[in-house]
Amino acid sequence: MLFAPTSFAQSSIPNGTILPATLNSSLNSKKSKVGQRITAKVAQDVPLPSGSKIHAGSKLIGHILAVSPAARGTGASLSLKFDTIYTSGSSIPITTDLRALASMMDVLDAETPKTGPDRGSPSTAWVTLQIGGEANYHSGPITHGSEVVGQSVLGGGALVRVASKPGSKCRGEVDDHHEPQALWLFASDACGTYGFIDLAIAHAGRTEPVGQIVITSEKKDVNVPSGSGLLLRVLK
Repeated sequence: MLFAPTSFAQSSIPNGTILPATLNSSLNSKKSKVGQRITAKVAQDVPLPSGSKIHAGSKLIGHILAVSPAARGTGASLSLKFDTIYTSGSSIPITTDLRALASMMDVLDAETPKTGPDRGSPSTAWVTLQIGGEANYHSGPITHGSEVVGQSVLGGGALVRVASKPGSKCRGEVDDHHEPQALWLFASDACGTYGFIDLAIAHAGRTEPVGQIVITSEKKDVNVPSGSGLLLRVLK
């Protein structure tokens, strides 16, 4: 497939832009191979300062960089990097770090209403819990306790000011990026792994080697099924 070189330039995706995504490819330290292509799709429209947007469904392309399977009780690791996004007819090189990773079950749980309506009620009447613990009042606010931190998006997703949880390694806003960002099913301060008992983000890709994401397991093989949720952040 060919893509136009660019009405949608790389520079139009500012440093610090969050890209919420779902994995199309499984990551497994026993089965994945170095050089293997991996894909994900953007899960929610991502608004940009230029007034344009990265549309939900835009494809992210990456590759497996290194694999170390578990052996005799030792842990495992898998390294990957996302390097291209296909959006609005353009192929754009990108570098990202990984802010948060959620299991497919956690993604499904965040899409399921917690209180109030039955299955016959419209989704605009739902209240769901974002990955990381914030309440999403559909067609209304996103709240962190009693504080409003963002707004639910009609059709799915959330626009939220990115925050930094005390004691975590994840940053809040960067480079004066003060506008609400597309966090999809994730809380404003979501950071690390969710729903994976033995997995950790050992290297997010923010520092050298920039863009290289390393996922580790202490006791068994790394296994991240397709359908898992990602919260990536664009680096310049």
